[in-house]
Amino acid sequence: MTGLFGGAFDPPHNGHVALVDGALDHFALEGVVVIPTGSAPHKEISTPAEVRYRLAEAAFAGRERVELSRWELERGEPSYTVETTRWARERYGELIFLVGADQFAKLATWREPDEVLRLARLGVATRPGYDREELERVLGRLEDPGRVAFFEIAPTPVSSTEIRARSRHGEPLDDLVPPAVARLIEELRLYRDD
Repeated sequence: MTGLFGGAFDPPHNGHVALVDGALDHFALEGVVVIPTGSAPHKEISTPAEVRYRLAEAAFAGRERVELSRWELERGEPSYTVETTRWARERYGELIFLVGADQFAKLATWREPDEVLRLARLGVATRPGYDREELERVLGRLEDPGRVAFFEIAPTPVSSTEIRARSRHGEPLDDLVPPAVARLIEELRLYRDD
């Protein structure tokens, strides 16, 4: 089974890496395909897609069972999870789509969430102390909640929003992102006002 992990990666951080590492171990996956969002249908992403792809490459470099895909970048139109999952199912076979608990809580806002679950199982990363009642509410709205599996990862209190703010103020990012990502953010002077 192959894991699928998509996102804006603006920028990718230690939480993203922990989720992929945790899923590889927990589900004994053959590999994980990381798919940076090209054009997001629901939100504006100011960092160019090619730059975010380079950041994701830096974040996951050296991980043997992790590969990056340019599929969403090369489509040239907004990509919905259901379309990406359909493409990946044809290419890789049996899938588990990986998300954090915060994204799972928004599942009802996705286009065709039950079709996504038909095409792939859903692997939801939780952290100790996460509100289990919220997860149960989301499960209760699904046609096939048995297609959802939870796995716990160590707490990594970090968000891309926080990283962009720290970068904007010239603060160090060492404890939030992989070193190669920190170097690239500095080299490209990303998220700066100047």
